[in-house]
Amino acid sequence: MGSFQPENLSPSIVTAYGLVCKILVPLDKDLLQVHIWEVIFSLAISVLGLILFALLIGNMQTYLQSLTIRLEEMRVKRRDSEQWMHHRLLPQDLRERVRRYDQYKWLETRGVDEETLVQSLPKDLRRDIKRHLCLALVRRVPLFASMDERLLDAICERLMPSLYTEDTYIVREGDPVDEMLFIIRGRLESVTTDGGRSGFFNRSILKEGDFCGEELLTWALDPKAGSHLPSSTRTVKALTEVEAFALMADELKFVASQFRRLHSRQVQHTFRFYSQQWRTWAACFIQAAWRRYCKRKHAEIRRMEEEAELEDQAGASPSLGATLYASRFAANALRGVQKFRTKVDMDLMKLPKPPEPDFSVNEID
Repeated sequence: MGSFQPENLSPSIVTAYGLVCKILVPLDKDLLQVHIWEVIFSLAISVLGLILFALLIGNMQTYLQSLTIRLEEMRVKRRDSEQWMHHRLLPQDLRERVRRYDQYKWLETRGVDEETLVQSLPKDLRRDIKRHLCLALVRRVPLFASMDERLLDAICERLMPSLYTEDTYIVREGDPVDEMLFIIRGRLESVTTDGGRSGFFNRSILKEGDFCGEELLTWALDPKAGSHLPSSTRTVKALTEVEAFALMADELKFVASQFRRLHSRQVQHTFRFYSQQWRTWAACFIQAAWRRYCKRKHAEIRRMEEEAELEDQAGASPSLGATLYASRFAANALRGVQKFRTKVDMDLMKLPKPPEPDFSVNEID
């Protein structure tokens, strides 16, 4: 087939094609002398482009409408919050903390209540979504790294997302522990002053992959534990904005029952290694042992020096030998009394050992 003349086409097609050519390439005046399939292809591309552009405009309009609705909901909630804080006469620092938390939560969730959305789905779909969202994060926690898939699924189903702003106190020393927190992002400060003696202070930094609230695990693994929650041995404060997953006390009771089917020694060593309470006790134990060694070494050196001095004096003046040996006996007796008193004082000052979780395996016949 050769080239065709525009007179062979209907006037409407020629007019439409001419307009398209003027829009696309206005400077080229020879495009009208082309093959008929090129005309059809150009028209199809133009129509397809218009359709895609219309779809883009529609999607943008839908997104902007959805965003506008969420922004309006956020403004309504913020206005209600401001009115409530004004009505309750909250101080300015508390108001600022509330505003900062609302803003951080909005930036993280974009106004979507994830937990409500997931809970409205069927159980099977909810389990798969929780597994997709939480499994990789749970595996990064050393305490759960070696667990089987069934137990990891049970943990993922029960984890609740938590957000904390900077300078938020998650738990204070002496308060009941009602959740075990697994850190996904951010840094926290863990401090304790309960070391068994006055002036004791221990500080550590928790980061991604760490956990806090291990007192709750000890309580959950104890079959004789009552309904009273354990007291926190540390004060935990957020140094930055923190994203974490929380395992509540009643949910941890179920998960803890599954620990008995694991390799108890492996889990026990992992728990001790990553527990801040056990780390503090181990550090204090090593420090006390080192101090005892240094003091004993210093006393041994001083005793040897005194004995050498007494022997020199006894050799120079034999008449004083009995008196010097009697003095040595009295000094040794006094040193023994002082050593006993020091031992009693150190026992009183020693940091108590953390309670052992019950990792025993129940044999099922």
